[in-house]
Amino acid sequence: MSQKTSLSVAIAGSGGAGALTVGNLILEAASASGWQGLLTRTVGPQIRGGEAAALIRLSNEPIECMPDQFELLVGIDWLNAHRFGAEIPLGPNSLVIGDPRGGDRPESFVKSGAKILDIPMKEMAKAIPDGRPNMIALGIAGRLMGIAEEMIDRLIEKQFAGKGQMAIDSSRAALKAGYAAAAGLELSHRLPPPSVKTGRRWLASGNETTALGAIRGGIRFAAAYPITPATEILEWLAPALPKVGGTLLQAEDELAAINMIIGASFGGTPSLTATSGPGLSLMIEALGLATAAEIPIVVVDVMRGGPSTGIPTKSEQADLNIAFYGLHGDAPHLVLAPQSVPDCLFTTQWATYLAETLQAPAIVLSDQFVGQTRAAIERPAEVAFIGQRARQTEFAETYKRYALVANGVSPMALPGAPGGQYTADGLTHTEQGIPTSSSGDHQAQLDKRRDKLERFAYGVHWATIEGDGDIAVITWGSLTGAVREAIGRAAGDGINATLISPRLLSPILPEQFAAAVKGKSRILIVEQTHGGQFYRYLRAHYDLPGEVRVLNRPGPLPIKPGEIHAALKNWRT
Repeated sequence: MSQKTSLSVAIAGSGGAGALTVGNLILEAASASGWQGLLTRTVGPQIRGGEAAALIRLSNEPIECMPDQFELLVGIDWLNAHRFGAEIPLGPNSLVIGDPRGGDRPESFVKSGAKILDIPMKEMAKAIPDGRPNMIALGIAGRLMGIAEEMIDRLIEKQFAGKGQMAIDSSRAALKAGYAAAAGLELSHRLPPPSVKTGRRWLASGNETTALGAIRGGIRFAAAYPITPATEILEWLAPALPKVGGTLLQAEDELAAINMIIGASFGGTPSLTATSGPGLSLMIEALGLATAAEIPIVVVDVMRGGPSTGIPTKSEQADLNIAFYGLHGDAPHLVLAPQSVPDCLFTTQWATYLAETLQAPAIVLSDQFVGQTRAAIERPAEVAFIGQRARQTEFAETYKRYALVANGVSPMALPGAPGGQYTADGLTHTEQGIPTSSSGDHQAQLDKRRDKLERFAYGVHWATIEGDGDIAVITWGSLTGAVREAIGRAAGDGINATLISPRLLSPILPEQFAAAVKGKSRILIVEQTHGGQFYRYLRAHYDLPGEVRVLNRPGPLPIKPGEIHAALKNWRT
């Protein structure tokens, strides 16, 4: 996808100015009009107030990442906007519209070379009874983006229905004033008419599709402690789980949450918790317990900037090391990573299936970008991954909960089953579950837990592999869309590259990876970390042929398609 096949707009304002409301209305109107697109937000770490911006990108094609530059920036006001100036790149073809009474424009916007216009949105809003400047901004942006005024007008009625007719009427009047104020203005380019003129696409965030994937995979109990940026998973599950006979419980902390789901799963109910980096750190010991006792659970980590409290509202991929290596001892477990908003659904459902089937903990590494991004997407196809754990229901002789069976997955008994009693704890145990310090039992159970993961047939879902160029661009998680777009641009320059994005990070799959990189002469690794964690992970576990380069940096600035494209062009011989 080129820059000109999409249109990108930023709506900025201080906390309470309504920038995010405008962004959501634009995305919903664009979706109803037939476009695809996504909206991500950039906000400060404050509980209240601070800066806020809605970043929207629209196209007739699937959208999975933010652009290299924004064509339009509308500033309801400029208070604290300098804090996210670097996250809204502008250029000479960009248009910046702001209120002359909205404070000083950030210097980075002025130096970008963008065309800057003043429209007195606050003054215009005052002329309308109960008028709000953000609805003026909505009209300006809608007109410039080519969204029909009638489409947004209908959404205003739905949005403000609970606030009374006066709120609806004033918002409509402000919208009309914004459309009038933008008359005669043009952006550097406009999108072609939507390819789909009827019907609505799904409007969902990655956190919401994660929650849906969990339910589709069979999750019926969730316990968690709220944490940014994972809380929306819990908010979605709270009313949804009871509809399928499930339950969500807000725990007092992350330690309680993971132990609750271990207990629920031990009792036979597929269970999940959702957290972010600080919470995952607290869950590590209990993850070891679930590994040793072979109790299936799913832990979703929506990664944010770290270490410690870091930047709670920004994205990063730096929890890879703790997810992969953090458990003490040899504790093989599953680690998966969704690649887009719709893929959050598939990956979480697959993770649940794998956890239940293999009786092992699964960590799903989402991140703030994909988790809190809201997208207009096609309805995801339903898949049949529903985990069925092996059950022991008949007990003719001594029950061996941890029997050394051929596939390593020994059937579980439900608590209370006559003859099915066993001890499930973190101690090294015999096949019957009796604690032991025997070296033979220790070796046998370690082998069992390792082999059942390594010998399982994961199929083609282990990675996304596209293209057949001699350059392989290897990435993971939410950067998959940016790499895909960059490879598409590079093809226009005669540079053929292959996208390799593992969805399954643990266990490692040497044979499949070797087949994916076979014949590649150059490898470009792209990741959102400061220390090159993904590069070091690949180096530790796989053979990388040819010359290897790394494009990495920490959050909060995302790696854009243009940067990856430039790296490929610079490598051209």
